[in-house]
Amino acid sequence: MGMKNHVTEKPSSIHQRRRSRSYSGGLDALLLLLTHRCSLSPRNKSVRKPCRSHGFFKDTGKTPVEPEVAIHQIRITLTSRNVKSLEKVCADLIRGVKEKNLKVKGPVRMPTKTLRITTRKTPCGEGSKTWDRFQMRIHKRLIDLHSPSEIVKQITSISIEPGVEVEVTIADT
Repeated sequence: MGMKNHVTEKPSSIHQRRRSRSYSGGLDALLLLLTHRCSLSPRNKSVRKPCRSHGFFKDTGKTPVEPEVAIHQIRITLTSRNVKSLEKVCADLIRGVKEKNLKVKGPVRMPTKTLRITTRKTPCGEGSKTWDRFQMRIHKRLIDLHSPSEIVKQITSISIEPGVEVEVTIADT
């Protein structure tokens, strides 16, 4: 049993070459495929263009542009049962944001949720009808930022009081 040579057909058009994920041609065909991918890709913001005469790259004379850091709209939601610790964390976050000279809105104080449970004191139902009233107050603060996500990681790395829950939401603008 002899080994057969595996030969694949070359794609006929540029679009078929671009769609082809696994392409096994010669080295020249691979170089041609990579050249077309680099020059036709809309994501590639390369400074070099392929020269059709000899397959090398020529310099266009443009200077490369540094990629801009994407600025996101970020919402930090702080929730706690203890108002003092919540206000302390808010103040620390706002101080850190203002040190970085970023746009900040807040803290926006959301209405306090009051959870109430009223129950009978006696477990059996006998005796005088006395009631216990329990309640838990949940305080919430919102802080909106306009900054890159890397800076938010630095800002939120402060020590957070126990009992304060932090939720960070990133929305693209």
